[in-house]
Amino acid sequence: MKINTKTLPRSSEALEKIIIDLAARLENQEKIIEQSKAELSLYKEKYARLIEEIRLAKQQRFTHSSEKNMLQPDLFDEAGIELPEEIKDQLSEEEVQIDSYARKKHPVRKKLPAYLPREVIVHDISEEEKTCGCGEQLVRIGEETSEQLKYIPAKINVIQHVRPKYACKPCQENVKIAPMPVLLLPKSIATPQLVAHTIISKYCDHLPLYRQEAIWERMEIDMPRSSLCGWILKVAELCEPLAYQLRKIILAYDYAQADETTVQVLDEVGRDNRNNSYMWCYRGGGERLGIVYEYQETRGGYHAQQFLRDFKGYLQTDAYSGYNWTDDDKNIISVGCHAHAWRPFAELAKLNKGTGLASDALKFYRKLYEVEKITRENNLSAEARHELRQEQSKPMLDAFKIWLDHHLTKTSEQGKIGKAIRYCLNHWAELNNYLKDGRIEIDNNLIENAIRPFALGRKNWLFMGSPAGAKARAIFYSLIETCKANNVDPYKYLCAMLNRIRECVTEDDYRKLLPQFIQI
Repeated sequence: MKINTKTLPRSSEALEKIIIDLAARLENQEKIIEQSKAELSLYKEKYARLIEEIRLAKQQRFTHSSEKNMLQPDLFDEAGIELPEEIKDQLSEEEVQIDSYARKKHPVRKKLPAYLPREVIVHDISEEEKTCGCGEQLVRIGEETSEQLKYIPAKINVIQHVRPKYACKPCQENVKIAPMPVLLLPKSIATPQLVAHTIISKYCDHLPLYRQEAIWERMEIDMPRSSLCGWILKVAELCEPLAYQLRKIILAYDYAQADETTVQVLDEVGRDNRNNSYMWCYRGGGERLGIVYEYQETRGGYHAQQFLRDFKGYLQTDAYSGYNWTDDDKNIISVGCHAHAWRPFAELAKLNKGTGLASDALKFYRKLYEVEKITRENNLSAEARHELRQEQSKPMLDAFKIWLDHHLTKTSEQGKIGKAIRYCLNHWAELNNYLKDGRIEIDNNLIENAIRPFALGRKNWLFMGSPAGAKARAIFYSLIETCKANNVDPYKYLCAMLNRIRECVTEDDYRKLLPQFIQI
């Protein structure tokens, strides 16, 4: 750059003005550069976050969604992360030695149940073949047996109620006839067994009513879905007191779990058919375990508050804000779900192939869940479970807290790993409350398992035709899932219960018909 010396100022005042102007321009340029750097850093962070979200979306779409192996150790995890000295020992894992390759065993078919009747077919050689070449007769030394399972279609009977009529011929009056027995659905062809089969097919086997109608048509029986629907709605009304008794059992115990899931219901008053409604689920009752579904139009936390208004004790939920009302309720101790805390780490660990911060976080969770595995395998009592957690789980959680605090300021609030760390820290007290009582689970997986059949059925029936249908579904899912939780066969239970429910008068009568108490 050439400078024309003739144009340079000759006075000090002019020179000073030029210097001040240049300084102002330089300061302005520095501000622009700093602003550009900040914008560039912001864009880089946003770019990295979008790439991470794309990778997570691809993983969720194209890889298996099972959580079975998420907490299994990665043998090749050698992430070199700088950590505080006091927790390095907690993260150390034993080295795994692989001495030789073991061939995978072929699966063995389980034996067919012994209670099934056997139809024996003997395949013997001819009498000529039973003579040896030397002239002696062959002697039977044993046999080989193989079994196949034969399917015989369901047997259908028609029950005729015949009531002879009597009258006095001379008087031409005094006609007598035996009264009809109390029927589940008067003036209907449905027996308790048929209604139980319809309910099980719909809510256990996820067969919508139009498919059941088609199955009956193949057997040349006219069974329109309108009739099936009518049976279900009427029986649901009869079973409402049972759902009320299940709710009382949950509220009477001091440990419960709660969760909710979406459902689409048509013909709701004042709502668009495309709006999501919700099925709330509650689990509790101790040894007499009960599970209750409750249909509501919204996800407002006041629904759970109303359902649990008389509850006192530990309430385990996810971090949904709809349960924040428990913070102001002195009778309820909120318990968090560690499954919701570790899942983001597990997803990121998959992306990073077992390296990085997410993988280190999973090391803590592997050890925490190893403690839970020991308690299950040894069938420990609540007291022994509490002692073991205090001895092994509490130090691990203390170390995990140090790890989370150490990396809090080093991660972005908007990044996935940053969100996962902040989730744990924001709900740290609730996540640690399971240590207070050996009856409390480390996560909310049991109630999620109770909701899973509902979510699976939702893929088949897609939506509910009316609020009445949604309430009926809630009642039957409550009874069926309570059966499963108490190791009771749902079909046998429904048959026994539906045969007796018309005889119920008092609350105690209904209570005796619950899956936990009924005599089948």
